Amino acid sequence: MTTSIKQLPDNEQVLSGNGACGGCPSALALRIVGKALGPNAIMLLTPSCAVASMGMTPRLAYNWPCINICFATAGSSASGITQAVEILKEKGRLQGELPTVFNWVGDGGTYDIGFQALSAAAERNDNIIHFCYNNEAYSNTGVQRSGATPRGSYTTTTPTGKRQPKKNMALLMLEHNIPYVATATVAYPGDLYDKVVKAKNIYGMKYIEILAPCYLGWQFDMAETVQLSRMAVQSGAWLLWEAENGKISFNNPSSLIINGKKDAAPVDEYVMKQGRFNRLLKGPDAAQRIAEIQGDVDRQIAFMRERAKITI
Repeated sequence: MTTSIKQLPDNEQVLSGNGACGGCPSALALRIVGKALGPNAIMLLTPSCAVASMGMTPRLAYNWPCINICFATAGSSASGITQAVEILKEKGRLQGELPTVFNWVGDGGTYDIGFQALSAAAERNDNIIHFCYNNEAYSNTGVQRSGATPRGSYTTTTPTGKRQPKKNMALLMLEHNIPYVATATVAYPGDLYDKVVKAKNIYGMKYIEILAPCYLGWQFDMAETVQLSRMAVQSGAWLLWEAENGKISFNNPSSLIINGKKDAAPVDEYVMKQGRFNRLLKGPDAAQRIAEIQGDVDRQIAFMRERAKITI
């Protein structure tokens, strides 16, 4: 059974007074992650909103040892640190349980700039957790498109709406044969918490991707972060699933959609809540372009339903 929000531990690894925007999904998700990981962890961050809001050294808003690293190096940097702590443990210079080494990285540092090093870390099965908080654009630098940007979305580099569908990065990581892959979002905090606890207790490479609706980049009211996260799942635009040793299972409410027990909500309700799709909705071809987005969602649901049947 999924942990309820009332059952989450009281420990706080994200401190008050940080510089995150109101309703920031990265900060919301990181609070839940912190409750699951506890204080014995080492955090790595590539350039991102999470770095911009962490405070001024030596007083940080995150209550772990934190290391700011280069944009392309999350996989290699985390790999080096986890190997270093394992060597310290072997030599008796580190007592107690090994710290959890984890990356907290946006979609730019995961899907695009950081993919090479991340793929290499996955191929080696290094003992790290890579978290991608996915706000579907390079939000911290002015909202440019990334590989995670969905079709039809306005960014400063796609002013008439992106014409290509987004990648399925979690599926790409699954094909690296790593022991654990999962997706989550802040609208379902117990689901996220349980997945982090599970990942913490698995040796090897773990990948968790968290949908992170950004009010600034997506253009909605900052109080609606959780609502947009929920609508993404209810429409099937974001599926909640996890894979242990390659076997995919879906989590509620996505499992109901996958199993045909519940229809996904029309994607246009989700899209119309976001100003980043305004150009799509105002043009003469609006119906066609919304249909393209709905088609992307429908194909993804159908593909993941069939992919989950493959077990080796």
